[in-house]
Parts: sequence; structure tokens; C-alpha cells
Amino acid sequence: MEQFDYIVVGGGASGCVMAARLSENPRNKVLLIESGRRDDDRYIKMPATFFKVIEKGRDIVAYVGEPSPRVNGRPSIVIQGQVIGGGSSINAMLYIRGQARDYDGWAAAGNPGWAYADVLPVFKALENNMELADAFHGTEGELHVSETGYHHPLCRAFIRAAQEVGLPNNPDFNGASQEGVGFYQTTTHDGRRWSAAEAFLRKAEGRPNLKIMTQTRVARVVFEGTRAVGVALENGTTIKAAAEVILCAGAIETPRLLQLSGVGEAAHLQSFGIQVVANLPGVGQNYQDHLESTVQGVTRDPISFLGQDKGLKAVKHLAQYLLFRSGLLTSNVVECGGFADVSNAGMPDVQFHVLPFMVGWADREPVQEHGIAIGPCFLRPKSRGSVRLRSAKPQDPALFDAGAFSDEQDLDVLVRGVRKGIEILEAPALAKLIKRRALPQPGLEQDEQALRDYVRQTAKTVFHPVGTAKMGAESDPMAVLDQQLRVRGTQGLRVADASAMPNLVSGNTNAPTMMIAERAARFIAGKQ
Repeated sequence: MEQFDYIVVGGGASGCVMAARLSENPRNKVLLIESGRRDDDRYIKMPATFFKVIEKGRDIVAYVGEPSPRVNGRPSIVIQGQVIGGGSSINAMLYIRGQARDYDGWAAAGNPGWAYADVLPVFKALENNMELADAFHGTEGELHVSETGYHHPLCRAFIRAAQEVGLPNNPDFNGASQEGVGFYQTTTHDGRRWSAAEAFLRKAEGRPNLKIMTQTRVARVVFEGTRAVGVALENGTTIKAAAEVILCAGAIETPRLLQLSGVGEAAHLQSFGIQVVANLPGVGQNYQDHLESTVQGVTRDPISFLGQDKGLKAVKHLAQYLLFRSGLLTSNVVECGGFADVSNAGMPDVQFHVLPFMVGWADREPVQEHGIAIGPCFLRPKSRGSVRLRSAKPQDPALFDAGAFSDEQDLDVLVRGVRKGIEILEAPALAKLIKRRALPQPGLEQDEQALRDYVRQTAKTVFHPVGTAKMGAESDPMAVLDQQLRVRGTQGLRVADASAMPNLVSGNTNAPTMMIAERAARFIAGKQ
């Protein structure tokens, strides 16, 4: 039976950080286990082609939630990376941390040491910003952050139009203020995606004390009493961990593995004949995600991304990229957007993701015309979902309920976000480029109930699931983790991914997830 000091389950963004940091100490023998394959697909490396990775389906997993009447009987479909680098290998590469109040809220909710003043130095230490160097940004870290080398004219028009309706220009969404519109900074470097695998794992994977297993599925954590001592694989192999098992499998897989291992609500586990190791009813609860509903317009001229991946156009773009590392393929596609306070909440409560083409969703094909999609999403959901077991079989997917719009306030915010999107689409800078509005149908916004139904029918995730093994005070019966991310009621078991967030941050979750893993590694090493 092979034995390691540390076993990291999940080779996504957090797992790459964790494996790299633990293996810096040559005395640590570290194993990283990833259910997907290596991140060697060329479409992963080129920023603009991440849609191809998703379309091919080899390096993703689609979690299908239970259909809900709150989204007109549709299921929630959450795509996650199943490849080394995880979401950081398949996402749109936006570098967003959230608002200072997000982290101050974590601290106030029973997590001292997680306020903005505590996490900002960690963000800065990880960051190597190509343009910004100030109190909010680092320039010496492994994670390259830069502006993409390509700016689409529809994105420029969106930024001008948003200013015409009162939103300020903001060159730095991670600086003193989040509010406003502009081009996103991205985790790219020299025209290439700079995933967590590139940033952290590449330099670590040659170390003799780090072993990486790909296309390997973990069935459960192995316990002796309440101490985690290793993992059992689905092929029947058991691997020992002398120090710790660290779960970095994501906000759907991590709670599923915990429950399969006997950590969760006792009655739920016992109903499947699973021996209870720790009765923690919060495991799999507190699920949160961002939902968006798009506003789309057809352009007068054929200026969008539509058709740019076909025929001679595709050949031209690929040649320009390979020869000069420039052009359309250096775009992260979601080049621009911003943050707006649509509810007079005193802080932004909606984020815009803007794409220079028409988009569809799981149950609707996109309109095959040139156009633009403006996607508002609410930032701080009040709705909560759950991830529970379907059976005791490790091969079975979780019983997943996204809880979308279980709190009507989320619907209210998103409806206001759609109204703001319509206002931006109709502002002069964009109106002169738009032939007609495709979605929602013109005039629909005059009927409040019809607009609410449109949002229910079209709302989709932007793939930011969090919160299903939240950290919290010992007095909180739903808290799964302590402030050093150790699983309560157990020893030698830690969670270091987005599951740990008590509340969803106001923005994309890639950078915060890496920050959580970095802090967990520091806790283990006794550095913080």
C-alpha cells in the first residue's frame, strides 16, 4: 500500500495551488489526484477557444440539478472543469476578487482572520500584475494577470453606452471601488491562458516528492475512528496519508465525497447504510451560485464573433496567433463588463458579462445572426440549494438542487439587472450598431410579470458554485469547517476549495478559490 504525507483530492485551481505549496517542502511526500486528464489540449492554451473545450466535452463535467418550477421546470446545469487546472483551464479567465465587504462579512459571521485586510495580502502575494502596481496589486507572484491583446469593437461600444446611462468608467475592478464598466483583467500571459496549472503546478510537477495521478476517481476518504488516514479509489485501491487528506474537488464533488465518507447529516447517511464518522448537518447545504439572464441585440453589420471559427477566417486567426501571438485568438471573449448598483443597495449588486455574439443556453440554441449579448447576473444570492447523496454508490452523481430563486429577492435583482441591460443596449453608442433587439422581445419590459417570466425561463448559472462545506463559528450548527479549514469532528481532514465560502463573493470565483487554497497551505505549514 503506497503511502504519502498529504493527499490532495482534485487537481483544479485550488488543488494545483495546494500540491505546489505542499511539495515546496522536500520532506513532504505529496499525492495529487485528478479525475480528469492532463491539460494539454491546445484549445485550453488559446484564450478565445475555451468554448471549443466546453463543446468537445472531454475536459468538463456537467452537473444536472433537479428541475424546478422556479425556473419554469428547467434543471440547473452547472459545468465544471474536469482536467488539470479545473475551472481555471476552461473558464473565461476573468480576474475578479469580489468586494471588501464580502470578506468583512465572512469575518463578522464568525470567521476571524478572514476579513479583507487579512486576505488582501494573500491576493497580492499570488498576483503578478502586468499593468497595475499599487496598494491593491502584487507584481511578484506566480499568477500572471494582464489585459488581453484584443478588444472587440462591440465591447468598446458597450463601455461607452454604459457610461451614457450613468455608469462610471472603471479601469480596475479589484481596486478601491468595484462599481463601473471597463475591460476585465484576465489570467493570461503573453497571449496564453495562465491557469492555476501553468502558474503553480508546472514548476512543481517535476519534483521527486510530488506524484500526480490523472483519470483517477476517489470513492471516499478512509478513516480510523475520526482520523482521516487516506483515500479509497473507485478501482478498489487504498492509498494512505500520514498527515492530512485535503479535499479540493469543488462545491459539488467535495460534499458528495464527505457524505460518502461518513461526514454529514447522520440521518441522511444512515438512510444509505453509511457509518457516521462526524454528524455535520451543514455538509451539502448552503449551496450558492450566480445566475444571469441575457439581453441580446442583432447588429446592423456582420461584426460579431459569429463564423470567425470557420473556414478561411479560422485559418487566418490561427496563423496570426501562431506566428505573432496576437489577434482575435488572444481575446478571452468576455472582454468587458462591469458592476452596477441596480437596487440602490449602496454597493454593486449586479455584474455584467458581455459577449460579442449571440448566445443560447442549455435548452435553447443561439440566434444565428451577428449580435451582442449583455448578461447581468446578481452578485449576492439569498437563495440556497443543496448537494445530497442519491445513493451510497461512489459512481452515482449527487442529488443536486440549485435552489434557484427560492428567495424572490434574487429574482427582483435580476429583473432590475435585465432592465439596466436593455437601457445600455438602447444607449446611443450601441443603438447605432444595433438593428433590433432579439431578447427579451421588444416591449416585453412594459409588462412586469412577463419580464419576470422571461428571467425565470432564461436564467442560467455562470458556473460559480460555492458554500457547501462552509467555515464558521463552533457555535454554528451548520458550520462544517473551522477558520483553518479543518473539518469539525475529525482529524487530518481539510477542505480548501470554494465549498469553504460561507457566502458567495461579489464576482467570479477563480481568484478567491486560489486565495483559499494558498491560506490553507499556509495553515498547514504553520506560516499563518
